[in-house]
Amino acid sequence: MPVDLVLGPSGGPGTEVSLEQDGGARVRRSVLPGGIRVLTEVMPGVRSATVGAWVAVGSRDEADGHFGSTHFLEHLLFKGTARRDAMAIAEAFDAVGGEANATTGKEHTCYYARMLDADLPTAVDVITDMVTSAVLDPEDFETERGVILEELAMNDDDPSDVVHEEFNRAVFGDHALGRPIGGTPATIRAVPRGAVWEHYRRTYRPDELVVAAAGSVDHEALCAQVLDRVRAGGWMLDDGAAPVSRRDEAAPPPGTLPAGGIAVTVHRPIEQANVVLGGLGPTANDDRRFALRVLNAVFGGGMSSRLFQEIRERRGLAYSVYSFATGYAEAGAFGLYAGCAPGRVPEVVDLLGAELDRLAADGITEAELDRGIGQLCGGLVLGLEDTGSRMSRLGRSEIVHGRLLSLDEMIERIRAVTAEEVQALAVDLAAAPRSLVVVGPFEHDVALDALGRR
Repeated sequence: MPVDLVLGPSGGPGTEVSLEQDGGARVRRSVLPGGIRVLTEVMPGVRSATVGAWVAVGSRDEADGHFGSTHFLEHLLFKGTARRDAMAIAEAFDAVGGEANATTGKEHTCYYARMLDADLPTAVDVITDMVTSAVLDPEDFETERGVILEELAMNDDDPSDVVHEEFNRAVFGDHALGRPIGGTPATIRAVPRGAVWEHYRRTYRPDELVVAAAGSVDHEALCAQVLDRVRAGGWMLDDGAAPVSRRDEAAPPPGTLPAGGIAVTVHRPIEQANVVLGGLGPTANDDRRFALRVLNAVFGGGMSSRLFQEIRERRGLAYSVYSFATGYAEAGAFGLYAGCAPGRVPEVVDLLGAELDRLAADGITEAELDRGIGQLCGGLVLGLEDTGSRMSRLGRSEIVHGRLLSLDEMIERIRAVTAEEVQALAVDLAAAPRSLVVVGPFEHDVALDALGRR
């Protein structure tokens, strides 16, 4: 049975859902005053815990003039609050052997820590202090501006990062999803502290906050501490406030998605070309997402996949080759990646496209279906063996999907996928306009030439 996390009139403060999960684990979800959501998964026999403070706000939610603010905040929240400076925050985690970090996405941000169960209150105290009471000191702001510019420069030196970022831009165009999560050097240099502060005060609020924890954790104690700490941080909690609504998948997209395929060539004086071919794909909550997982496993997800066998094993054209999919509220992307010798780009692009066309025309065999399902089921079980992955599943399920499937039900959904469903999805993916991005030592537009051959 799934834990139903859909919000509505019954999803306001005081609402609680509790359900037994696999292996004796138990998931609980409570809505606190202010619309704060707390989710826990107790894992028997574990002496550690991972806790994350999720804000249902990502880079796509930035207003003009604020681009890069979400990622900027990820850095700045570790720089100090009214109660702690940056060293005190670092010392709080180091003193108990804990690990702390944060991640920014296009649709959410998470600050998380993993530690012994006895030290969980310390982690909750520090993280809620960071989320509610960051000061964004002007001097620290300028220091972090330089740090972020160095991070962007590092990413720009990595051709695999560049090709994926340019692919997002090609597929999503001027849609908000097409913007880079970290901003650009130009936007980071330009954004003033006031704009980041405004973004912080506008988006970090009780009804956006989700606190998720997994491992050896007491649900009631966590709820009580979260309430105490956010109030200590100065947040006013309306007893009648409900959590913010999830993103409307049917809402008009902010920006325009390109109608056709786009060819992009990025010059880099490197030894290998990085290639991504693909286009729009299913959304995060598309009913076909389980079929997409199987398709991805069979087509480009492992050493037995079609792309790996055809392009690497049989032809020796690439060391790294795979397919990938990303899904958001009202749009998604599906792509094929390969790293190859610059002179082999046209051949590799032809092969990538031909394999996708063959998948759509011929479908997959029962042996491939069984192998793909087995790969996914094994990976799911292994991937949920630690508290961090369980915590992430809670947060993403609450913010993105609106429901949490048990491991058994996830496996059941995957095992229910048929070869016919995979082929039908492949037909749609193959029919979509294709964009091609190539990063390498090219003076001419090799991407346009290669895409025009198809």
